[in-house]
Amino acid sequence: MNIEKILNDKKVKSKEKIETISKMLLDKKISLNELIRFAKISKDPVKATCIEAIEFATKNKPKIASSACLEFVSQTLSEKAPRVKWESAKVIGNITRLYPNGLDEAIKNLMINANHSGTVVRWSAAFALGEIIKMKTAKNKYLIPKIEFICKREEKNSIKKIYLEALKKAKQ
Repeated sequence: MNIEKILNDKKVKSKEKIETISKMLLDKKISLNELIRFAKISKDPVKATCIEAIEFATKNKPKIASSACLEFVSQTLSEKAPRVKWESAKVIGNITRLYPNGLDEAIKNLMINANHSGTVVRWSAAFALGEIIKMKTAKNKYLIPKIEFICKREEKNSIKKIYLEALKKAKQ
């Protein structure tokens, strides 16, 4: 079964489509590059579903991600659709440890999304940025003060908590 056929099946619910595609990725029945190619030419709702399938797969097995995957989701952080933004950020949070030196574009776009009006976009940016600072790289020298500033302005305690826990681990 191909990606397009799964996504166009009106009888199948969205979550089931995501699980099916994610399982196909994990079982190597489709390649990550194939899914990314398909997502790139898709409209936002389908693109977001593809990225969510990647998120689901990388949560279970981060090593399926490639540098091309990181590049793709780093770029899609700047797209207009909030769901595309938040699913991309979650993928980055899942795979950040695999690519500690390839995060510059992701960090730039996550910092923008940390100020987004949408709570879920800010929450997922906090998740990804938290995972990045927990790695304790040289980037923390400039990232930690910026995240502390964002944390002070953040009104949602659920988001603030993500930052505070990550900052605590980064400073240990």
